[in-house]
Amino acid sequence: MKIIAIGRNYAAHAKELNNPIPGNPVIFLKPDTAALKDNKPFYLPEFSNDIHYEVEVVLKICKEGKHIAEKFASKYFDEIGLGIDFTARDIQADHKSKGLPWELAKAFDNSAAISNFLPKEQLGDLTQLDFKLEINGNLRQKGNTSNMLFSYEQIIAFVSQYITLKKGDLLFTGTPEGVGQVQQNDKLIGTLAGNELLNFEIK
Repeated sequence: MKIIAIGRNYAAHAKELNNPIPGNPVIFLKPDTAALKDNKPFYLPEFSNDIHYEVEVVLKICKEGKHIAEKFASKYFDEIGLGIDFTARDIQADHKSKGLPWELAKAFDNSAAISNFLPKEQLGDLTQLDFKLEINGNLRQKGNTSNMLFSYEQIIAFVSQYITLKKGDLLFTGTPEGVGQVQQNDKLIGTLAGNELLNFEIK
């Protein structure tokens, strides 16, 4: 299982970080050791003083595919969940300034909190899914998949030109605006289309 993540897929988020709007999906990877499941707590790592949350809709790939045509891409995922892309923003900023890769900022252990998944048929119109993140009872992020710059199908088709997708792979589809720092003892609750899928603490 690999985790493929899309950066800057919501224009407002790109703008809040002073990043340009991309012409193609921005891709980065997280290893399987990044997965944090079953609403287990996230432990702040010692190597960063600025860990940010980024809530995202996550697709679960259901069969292997390469060079997938956009018109067939919807057949390659059957479940949808929520995830938090934890980012060491201080490390990311330092590496970006030096033209270095993001892996140390994005791919560290437990940096991808992943919820349980729901069958996509259960969620109605997938292009109009509301999702949100509350921290300590306060709304921090609210998004709707209609605002994605690149659709699920466009992402799957694009990624599969370069990387073979396999059953069980997870595709993080980007975060809306409102990202920020997490603190010890924060409680994160994430909902997708009214379904509470994430509920865990920062330690």
